[in-house]
Amino acid sequence: MDHISHDPLTDGSAEDAAAQRNDTRDSLLLVARFRIEGSSETMQVRVRNLSSGGLMADVPKPIDIGTMVEIEVRGVGWVNGRIAWVAAGRAGVAFDHPIDPQAARKPVIASSSPVKDKPIKPLF
Repeated sequence: MDHISHDPLTDGSAEDAAAQRNDTRDSLLLVARFRIEGSSETMQVRVRNLSSGGLMADVPKPIDIGTMVEIEVRGVGWVNGRIAWVAAGRAGVAFDHPIDPQAARKPVIASSSPVKDKPIKPLF
């Protein structure tokens, strides 16, 4: 059986796919909650870039291309999409509907209640 590579970091076809994307991507680094659609289990991922049509994130375990997922983007809320590609611990998510990526960059407003210091857990 032939093996087809799905590594957009090394495939020549990745350049073709990138050329077809018209959305401007913002490079950023934020933590988001992520889950397979229909699952109650969430995992944390690092979002590395974001556009109106999708995002790239570091993922802690492999996910099959085409898998339907949900991701909670800060300032936007839960967004539905599918895994478009997977490579080297990262995955591309194509959103079902466009979002406003600038909403994720807006400052988070602090609540009026006091905040207790909490240790930060490593993602992986």
